[in-house]
Amino acid sequence: MGLIHKFIQVGVACSSDPKPNPIAVDKAVRFAKELARFKNEVVLMTGGGGGLMTIVSKVFYEHGGTVMGFLPLEMEGVNVGHPRWNPYNTIEIYTSMSYQARSVPLVRSSDVLVCLGGDAGTLIEVLIAYLNRKPIICLIGTGYLTDKLPKLLDNEGYLDRRKLTKVIVEEDPTKAALKAYEIGKKTLKQHIKT
Repeated sequence: MGLIHKFIQVGVACSSDPKPNPIAVDKAVRFAKELARFKNEVVLMTGGGGGLMTIVSKVFYEHGGTVMGFLPLEMEGVNVGHPRWNPYNTIEIYTSMSYQARSVPLVRSSDVLVCLGGDAGTLIEVLIAYLNRKPIICLIGTGYLTDKLPKLLDNEGYLDRRKLTKVIVEEDPTKAALKAYEIGKKTLKQHIKT
């Protein structure tokens, strides 16, 4: 029997602000278009919807990709017109958890986490990824709090003395997408071997 095909699970952490920063929108669109080149190998995973999550989901979906949304309890049953409504979730996971709690299965299910820009909630997801040794790519130049994340890193790219996983800082969204694909593919191969 042959090996079952597994998708690279690229998680994104980003702002759910209904009126996201235009610079971050442009970067999210460019990231999603580039990542969609690998749509036959990648599943995009988000926290369910709103703001940049909906934008990145829309672009990835419209380019033929599969989007998995980890919906918090508060978003179950959200309809058209709600600021967090996201019709681009091809697969919806009803986590039955609060916004912050649903971030744990999203991040832990990711082969790589890409921070596309956001504030406290996005930063929490980055920290969850770090504590779980998940590869992290942080897109900067978005106009959000997470642009300051590089100031927290040591000279080697770690968040603390435990050196759990390096945080890769990238300003170009197309490069961030390529790195996410490459790192995710490598991470997936390591999981298959074990």
